[in-house]
Amino acid sequence: MPEGPSVRKFHHLVSPFVGQKVVKTGGSSKKLHPATFQSLWLQDAQVHGKKLFLQFDPDEEMEPLSRSPQPVQGMWQKEAGNPEPALGPSAQETSVGPCGSGEPGPSTSDGPYDLRGKKPLAEAQRWLEVRFGLFGSIWVNDFSRAKKANKRGDWIDPVPRLVLHFSGGGFLAFYNCQMSWSPPPVIEPTCDILSEKFHRGQALEALSQAQPVCYTLLDQRYFSGLGNIIKNEALYRARIHPLSLGSFLSPSSLEALVDHVVEFSTDWLRDKFQGKERHTQIYQKEQCPSGHQVMKETFGPPDGLQRLTWWCPQCQPQLSSEGPQNLLSS
Repeated sequence: MPEGPSVRKFHHLVSPFVGQKVVKTGGSSKKLHPATFQSLWLQDAQVHGKKLFLQFDPDEEMEPLSRSPQPVQGMWQKEAGNPEPALGPSAQETSVGPCGSGEPGPSTSDGPYDLRGKKPLAEAQRWLEVRFGLFGSIWVNDFSRAKKANKRGDWIDPVPRLVLHFSGGGFLAFYNCQMSWSPPPVIEPTCDILSEKFHRGQALEALSQAQPVCYTLLDQRYFSGLGNIIKNEALYRARIHPLSLGSFLSPSSLEALVDHVVEFSTDWLRDKFQGKERHTQIYQKEQCPSGHQVMKETFGPPDGLQRLTWWCPQCQPQLSSEGPQNLLSS
């Protein structure tokens, strides 16, 4: 699914429509009927990690909570480039709860809920939670087009899940995503890797656990917005083997890993707004920048998601079990 930088870009694309009324709807969504949005006002747009939250309200008079782009590591979001292609099948993902909690937040496709997520809200403000699939995207005033023929040789354009036309004359098209009404989002910037309030101490404490660091990095409770690409790149640049136990790594190695997580994520976001290609050193590569053969294997906790991982055995040596080591001195 799109990682933090991509969802921040989607937020930037949606923000200009805040304060406008939905005048026409469309899309293929069956669980959340597009007609539900007819005549609602988009009052706010917020992003947390890999999720986008949109607030709708039937009342024109309600003031939006925020209409300003969110600061990202000291950098205000600039004009976005072209949206990413929206091709490929839908992807399912389990909703993850707020920072510090492993429990999923309450959500439903049947209707909006109150703050406790227990009973429907009738004719009141509604928060839409959007979770994007692997090729999820948002298009503005345009639709995604087929980039290649299918197995039958037919060129068929992707069908948007939801299309919202606004009173200002423009429209948004949502592709390959899951949408559900939810309680007002609990935004925890301390675990968002692209927030100025990202809590390094909390992240370092999580990484120091006696489990492979590649598992911890994908834990959205501590690294919200971090996905498989950022995981692979940060581990390579910090010269840490993916299966290294955090408890065996020195404080300086863990500090370096967090530095590379934030640096790569911020650079990736900046490149998106400047229309540049994402630059990776190890992800989906056959050789690392030093010319070594790259290894690829699926790693993940026994009861969790297994993800493909790329690493260089020479640049990221496997640690022994003798005790803490400082990889930066190797």
